[in-house]
Amino acid sequence: MSAQLPGQPSERPLPERVAAAVLSHPAVARLDGGPFGSVASYLPGRRVVGVRAAEGAAAGEPVEVAVVVRWPAGTSLPVLAEEIAARVRGVAGERPVDVTVADLVPAPITAPITAPVPGARAEPAGGGPATGPGPAGTPGTRLA
Repeated sequence: MSAQLPGQPSERPLPERVAAAVLSHPAVARLDGGPFGSVASYLPGRRVVGVRAAEGAAAGEPVEVAVVVRWPAGTSLPVLAEEIAARVRGVAGERPVDVTVADLVPAPITAPITAPVPGARAEPAGGGPATGPGPAGTPGTRLA
C-alpha cells in the first residue's frame, strides 16, 4: 500500500475540491463571492471565495456555490445549475447544493461572425460606399 503525498486531491479540504469541480464546467467563467463576499470558506491562512462548504460536524449543511457563467451556455440556467450541483455532489456526497448564478459574461466567439462570400467585391478603404458630392459642392462622405 502506497502512502499518499500531501496535496493529493483526497487530502485537499472540501471547499477546494468543490471549487475545482465547479471550475471544471466549461460554462463557468469563475467563482463569485456574492454580496459582500459572503459566499466563502475560511481555511487556515486562506479562503475559498465562491464556495461555502463545511466539513466535519456541520457536514449536513448545504454546500453553497456562486458562479459567473459564460453566456450563452448552450443550455438553460436551471439545467446549468443542476449540472454544477451534480459536480458538487460528486465531490461532497449527497448533500443539498445551492447554486447561485451571480453574473453572466459573454461567451468567447469561436467562429467569425461573417464569412467572406466568394466573388464578393470588397468595400473601398475608409468605410462604406461613397455618397457622392455633398450640398453646395462639399466633398462626399463615406458611410461607416
